[in-house]
Amino acid sequence: MNDKICLKSLHPNELALLLGELGQPTYRAKQVFKWLSLGVESFNEMTDLPKALREALAERCFLSKPSILIKKSSQKDDTIKYLFELADGNCVETVLMRYEHGTSICLSTQAGCKMGCVFCASFEKDRTRNLTPAEILDQILFAQKDSGRRVSNIVLMGTGEPLDNYDNVMTFLRLVTHPDGLNIGMRHISLSTCGLVPRINELAKLKLQLTLSVSLHAPTDAVRDSLMPINKVYPVAKLMEACRNYFEATRRRISFEYAMIDGVNDTKHCADELIRLLAGTPCHVNLIPLNHVEGSPLKPSSRENIKRFQAALTARGINTTVRRSLGSDIDASCGQLRRSLAKEQGE
Repeated sequence: MNDKICLKSLHPNELALLLGELGQPTYRAKQVFKWLSLGVESFNEMTDLPKALREALAERCFLSKPSILIKKSSQKDDTIKYLFELADGNCVETVLMRYEHGTSICLSTQAGCKMGCVFCASFEKDRTRNLTPAEILDQILFAQKDSGRRVSNIVLMGTGEPLDNYDNVMTFLRLVTHPDGLNIGMRHISLSTCGLVPRINELAKLKLQLTLSVSLHAPTDAVRDSLMPINKVYPVAKLMEACRNYFEATRRRISFEYAMIDGVNDTKHCADELIRLLAGTPCHVNLIPLNHVEGSPLKPSSRENIKRFQAALTARGINTTVRRSLGSDIDASCGQLRRSLAKEQGE
């Protein structure tokens, strides 16, 4: 399969070039792309293509197909957590969440993550690789096929740092927003980053209308250094400069993610520092009750502390919400299911 072309990772323009090499008219590209966006698992399912073309495609290309290794359905809120196994044996997590406005899906962009945030279950320095555009797209296609739900919103907040897989994520965005494919609008997509400043600046130049979600989690270098190694490379001041430049380029309000950790970043001092840091920045703050990771000394903030923190920010005009916890009964937070499987296998 290594010498074959991953058909699902190709944009319609690239499909047209490939099909042209096979002596096919350009309209075939649209036909093929629509089949790919339906998640077909065999070239024989592309029934409006000539048999000879299907055979030619099968000879030169392959269709990526993950298998469902584990599926957990929440009894509380209809959340579904998948652990998909990829062709090389790597596993990625995907979460399907039902809201009043539709169905959201949380996608992984890497197998494992090397960013090393101390509160996250996804850190696997020596077991990380980038997902291909097709492998990111497949999480939507096969979750839809299995669940019967149509995805309306995408959050790139699963395992991995999306901007550390920049080129493949950008290709995925072009595929998933294409009108002949899934046609999910940019304004229905959120991309999360721990703060890769050069990539944020690069993304700003594209002026995409997606929502940039920045995993801030602390208002000062002293606290953020202890939680997120990336801060020692791109400290808070540089990150905030990139965020303000991003807003100026796109006019899109940034969402700051803030995991509430007992005694670490949930103090009145931290609230005051965060208010100062965000002053004058069009933004939204999303407070996240910490998901406890087995073996970690970090504990979630109390409900009272979260409410006080939210009230302090709101009183100073900062739009602040507390994330609704979904799938708490099925290890739905990032990296937990993959970590549990690795533990069972003794890795």
